[in-house]
Amino acid sequence: MINSGVFDYVNVLSKAADAAWERNELLVNNYSNANTPGYKRKDLDFGAQLRQALGNSRYESVDAKVARVADMNIKAKVYTDSANFSYRLDGNNVDPDTEGVELASNQIYYNGIRDSINQEFSNLKMVIK
Repeated sequence: MINSGVFDYVNVLSKAADAAWERNELLVNNYSNANTPGYKRKDLDFGAQLRQALGNSRYESVDAKVARVADMNIKAKVYTDSANFSYRLDGNNVDPDTEGVELASNQIYYNGIRDSINQEFSNLKMVIK
C-alpha cells in the first residue's frame, strides 16, 4: 500500500475490494458444495469491521477517519452462517438460489468499489494536470 495521505481513500477502497473478492470466492465455494452432506455455508463480514473502525470518533472529519482506517490492519471476518440450520435432512444449509442472488449482489458491490477507485485516480490525475 502507498503510505501517503493522498491515497488514503484508495487504500481503504482497496481493502474493501479485497474483501469483496474474498467473499466472492466463499460464495462460489458455497454454491459448489450445495450437494455436499453436512456442509454449512460460509460468508464474510467486512462492512461491520469497517463501520466500527470509521465510527470510533464522532468528532473527527471523514478525511481524518479515513486516514486512520487506511493505516489500520482491518481484516474481514469469515463466519459459518446459520450453523444450526439446515434446508435438508443431510445437514447442508446451502440454498443455490440464495447463493446466486448473493453472488450477483456482491459483484455489483465490487464493481462499485472498482469504479470508486477509478474515480479517485481520475481526481488525482486532474489535480496533477
